[in-house]
Amino acid sequence: MYNEEAAKFGSTMATGFTLLSIDPEKGTASTALGPKMGMEATSLSRILKTMEAKGLIERHPNPEDGRGVIIRLTDFGREKRAHSKEKVLIFNESIKKNVSEEKLNHFYEVTEMINDMILNKKIYDQNDK
Repeated sequence: MYNEEAAKFGSTMATGFTLLSIDPEKGTASTALGPKMGMEATSLSRILKTMEAKGLIERHPNPEDGRGVIIRLTDFGREKRAHSKEKVLIFNESIKKNVSEEKLNHFYEVTEMINDMILNKKIYDQNDK
């Protein structure tokens, strides 16, 4: 759904998600971005390279880590981030209008449990219990 909408603007869901994951004021350390998004470094690197080529982001040295990089949004990147945020909010509003609060809360609860299992590697370590 998001990818369809993003394609109308020559973008992808991955680019939109990345734009939304970067702090619009301070930028975000590249090393923090992957874990924040649940993405492998190689996949993220490819997305960032494309975003940089499109003028959405800039890479700056991280003053706290000489080897690291801070990813900052350009003015164009902030504009596209605002657009991505608007589309996500419209999507969320549509869901809230069509799904009861009780069902949404249950969905969020189950999603949180699944994410916890994934983060804490509780999926395959259960020895088929």
